[in-house]
Amino acid sequence: MTKQAIVLAGGKGTRMKSDLPKVLFEACGRPMISYVVDVLERAGIERIIVVVGYRADLVRQTLADRPNVIFAEQTEQLGTGHAVMMCRDALQGQTGPVLIVTGDSPLIQQSSVEKLLTDFSASQPACLLGTLHKEDPTGLGRIVRDANGDFEGIVEEKDATDAQRAITEVNMSTYVFDTVELLNALDQLTDDNRQREYYLTDCPGILKRQGKEVRALAVLEPCESLSVNTLDDLRIVEDEMRKLQS
Repeated sequence: MTKQAIVLAGGKGTRMKSDLPKVLFEACGRPMISYVVDVLERAGIERIIVVVGYRADLVRQTLADRPNVIFAEQTEQLGTGHAVMMCRDALQGQTGPVLIVTGDSPLIQQSSVEKLLTDFSASQPACLLGTLHKEDPTGLGRIVRDANGDFEGIVEEKDATDAQRAITEVNMSTYVFDTVELLNALDQLTDDNRQREYYLTDCPGILKRQGKEVRALAVLEPCESLSVNTLDDLRIVEDEMRKLQS
């Protein structure tokens, strides 16, 4: 059974104010996506599907020397769920876990990936979310749990009640899906929302409603909460990288 991963790397990153794809911005001298692929390879991922879109040729060139990497192309930017839909052909006939991460997360930690894959192997859920507790969760989707502490759903901040906004456990777009169950969830995914986009965050809820097991595990490190949407964010990430390296 091949361990595989999907890396979402199709976005332009409008707020970066550049024609360069966001994942190719350098952090401490290397493209952000290079750190992500390094970690996946060190964690034993044998097949990495990189979803490219905006200026796909540049991302392909950057990863051309990576034998474990194959590409799926997203010609329209219709959301994270749509990006994963572009991997359908590459996933057909595959079984076992598929890890999904973003290409603009250079602080992804090998230990976190390994913990998620180990837990998935032991518990065999339809979906496992990698989460973390953040002192200031503003702007992030909250992980709602039931009275037993089991995963109930992801609530985006704009839809959250005051009580839900007080939750510190957040979704960081890091998932391990059973490959067959991921394809099943993608078949049910709709763009019935204001943005008319397909959201990967809807897939755990789809599986939960089907009676499948969905788990959330707060194993991500605090540094993994740092995402890059602006040049200021990138500077913060570089500062953190230097601290971790020193």
